[in-house]
Amino acid sequence: MTTTAAPTAPPAASPPPAPRTWRERSLVQLTLVRMREFWREPEAVFWTFGFPLVLAGGLAIAFRNKPPEAVPIGVVTGVPGSEQARASLRGTPGLVVDALSPDSAERALRTGAIAVLVVPQGDRAVEYRYDRDRAEARTARLVAEEALQRGAGRTNPVATTERQLTEPGSRYIDFFIPGLLGMNLMGSSVWSIAFGVVNARSKKLLKRLTATPMSRAEYLLSFMLSRMVFLAFEVLAILGLGTLVLGVPLRGSLAVMGVIILLAAFAFSAIGLLVAARTRTVEAASGFANLVLFPMWIFSGVFFASTRFPELLRPFIAALPLTATNDSLRAVMLQGAGLGAVWPQLAVLAAWLVICFPLALMLFRWR
Repeated sequence: MTTTAAPTAPPAASPPPAPRTWRERSLVQLTLVRMREFWREPEAVFWTFGFPLVLAGGLAIAFRNKPPEAVPIGVVTGVPGSEQARASLRGTPGLVVDALSPDSAERALRTGAIAVLVVPQGDRAVEYRYDRDRAEARTARLVAEEALQRGAGRTNPVATTERQLTEPGSRYIDFFIPGLLGMNLMGSSVWSIAFGVVNARSKKLLKRLTATPMSRAEYLLSFMLSRMVFLAFEVLAILGLGTLVLGVPLRGSLAVMGVIILLAAFAFSAIGLLVAARTRTVEAASGFANLVLFPMWIFSGVFFASTRFPELLRPFIAALPLTATNDSLRAVMLQGAGLGAVWPQLAVLAAWLVICFPLALMLFRWR
């Protein structure tokens, strides 16, 4: 007796996978991971938010508004006319007059103890000895000249009056705060991103990610997007200290400031990704990052104006991303410039972003 098997039903087709929600997308998850890693490192939080505030506060104390310091000058004693010169200079605002012997006077001038040495040449003549490269020496020489001429009886044919003003925007701290903001945008972007990628590569974490469907672009973009989240706190901390506590003016549009800051942060993040594209060790990443950052700290006008450098170097300095950032931030904050006035600097930042991110994507290796 034979039996026939009942026909089996064909297997049911598996339902199509449900579309992923925004919370399940790899780019979002990677960005959240970057943010959690940052907050779990108190050193990174301090160097990103705390150190710029401490630096700005220290410089604000050092360069606070105060009367100009009196400049020391010396008068040689024991020669004809010395007593008359001392009498004319005594009590002159901005000068501290010391009576010195010829030997001690020359020694004080060589060692910088005095800015100007007044050597009387009789009752109606004096000789000034000073270093023309010292700005305070040139100023003291002019003040001493005015006092001596008036002591000899000179009168001004034109009557003058003075009105002294203190205008926000002309202090050193007003110059420094935009530079500090630009420096922090560059440093935190390049350092945090470069070290994050290289640290993961050195711990073999990137090697494991090659088995996932995640693309290189998503992985690199997650660093840039997490950087944008912390950017808001960083900018608010520095600008809040500068404008509310130190009285730095913000004469331009906040929208224009936002465009500059976002574009600068993206450009510096792309540079950080390029630094870390092939780097395998943290030590090598530190060297490459210093190679990128130090020239801009020096040339790009953080602590002093970049116009101090020779004319031949200025086109190259203007092409640096930190120079473009600092110049545009100062133009908006201190001069009230609009978007049209800072478009050359924005073009420089956009060029660095367009060049560095695709190059980092092309050179990036998981291992």
